[in-house]
Amino acid sequence: MKSRNKIRIAACAALMGLAASANPIFEGWYADPQIRRYGDTYWVFPTTSARFANQTSFDAFSSKDMKAWTKHPRILTTNEVSWAKGAMWAPDAHEVGGRYYLFFSANDSYPVGGKREDGEPQKEAKLSGYGGIGVAVAERPEGPYRDLIGKPLVDRFWNRAQPIDQYVFGYKGGWYMVYGGWGRCNLVKLAKNFKSLVPFEDGAMWRDFTPKDYVEGSVMFERMGRWYFMYSSGSWTKDSYCVNYSVGSTPFGPFEFKGRVLASQKPLATGAGHHSVICAPGTDDWYICYHRRPIPSEGRDHRVVCINRMEFDADDGIKPVVMTANPASR
Repeated sequence: MKSRNKIRIAACAALMGLAASANPIFEGWYADPQIRRYGDTYWVFPTTSARFANQTSFDAFSSKDMKAWTKHPRILTTNEVSWAKGAMWAPDAHEVGGRYYLFFSANDSYPVGGKREDGEPQKEAKLSGYGGIGVAVAERPEGPYRDLIGKPLVDRFWNRAQPIDQYVFGYKGGWYMVYGGWGRCNLVKLAKNFKSLVPFEDGAMWRDFTPKDYVEGSVMFERMGRWYFMYSSGSWTKDSYCVNYSVGSTPFGPFEFKGRVLASQKPLATGAGHHSVICAPGTDDWYICYHRRPIPSEGRDHRVVCINRMEFDADDGIKPVVMTANPASR
């Protein structure tokens, strides 16, 4: 019991440090943040918010106290990914067996027909051509990362879902990935070495996983035996961008739609979405890391990374998140 109390005291001390940190948590135009904790260090892996042609690398940020952040520039670039020409976005980071993996999307890919439909991927890797979801590996969280397999893990257009915005999670010894854009979401199973997809028990390579009002930006996590499937809705360039969620007893569903938890809150910010979540070790204190558009907005790509508390009600539903200038404010 004493050791458990020590863990909670240390975690509470870290959260007190978080209370002094202002939103946005670091300078610069960034979006789609993935927050992780490796050892005693928090890491945020965001998209560089710029025109697709200029999204050619990822930066990372680390912090011991979630107050002072250190920037690690260009941890992965298109120079290390032969098939990526730009539009590198939505990084998803994991540590497995002492190695660090970074899943990512690259190129604003379309099928051969050029429409939002099922079909074969285009043949030529270019900004609006062949692309999909890749995976890179490094020996340290800050990289440098290198392409693990030299091609995308997913380049197909199944279920009319663009292969972007992946979220990888483990369940009962297996690894799975939810992903998708264009209003469609798929679930696939990963090989344990992350080098390929493997079929489900019925032989299918993918399952339709599209919840109500889904657009993109999937997140899957478990809390107290319940699985929460969060995702972005609305338009990423407009005030309508927001986060909804559903709840199920397993990560495979069925999920019950619960509602909206994060949306525009004037006069502070609009377009809040594409997020990730984290629980402070030894506690039931949850935080949501997301991007939003400051008011006044200076353009399409002017997005900043923020953190706020994410609380649950007596029925284990997620309370609406109140955006603040201070991440730990209620």
